[in-house]
Amino acid sequence: MSDDPQSQANADLITAFYQAFARLDAEAMCACYSDDVLFSDPVFGELRGAQAKDMWRMLTSRAKEFSVRFDQVQADAHTGSAHWVATYLFSQTGNTVVNDIQARFVLRDGKIVEHHDHFDLWRWSRQALGTKGLLLGWTPLVQNAIRAQAQKGLKAFSGQRNA
Repeated sequence: MSDDPQSQANADLITAFYQAFARLDAEAMCACYSDDVLFSDPVFGELRGAQAKDMWRMLTSRAKEFSVRFDQVQADAHTGSAHWVATYLFSQTGNTVVNDIQARFVLRDGKIVEHHDHFDLWRWSRQALGTKGLLLGWTPLVQNAIRAQAQKGLKAFSGQRNA
């Protein structure tokens, strides 16, 4: 990371995002995002704007036995990255998940405009779903079912929130 003020401000923004996540403060997380943010990960796929913000609201409101650690925060004038590990109880099975994630960011005007999380969906499914995830979590059928369930949950959450 260079010593220029914009790089430091962007690194501070990424740090603030994860500090808010550690507190399960979705509104502070959402304040780090631009209104038209693009988020992507292997479970939810691509989400834009309010959908991305509602995903964090849903996840933080439902978090059980949750913790997050983050490190390797780096940023320049336009991009950034971080490594983070979330540990939580997956509510559908009661299994503990330790999800190890690499995040990439695009930053503009003091906001996160793109946030891309990368992790091994099969590794996640083995933890979250147990034997089914171990045996079938690598298959497109199971991975697509995981994505469909996540989208369905987010749609229901957003609908209740906006009702």
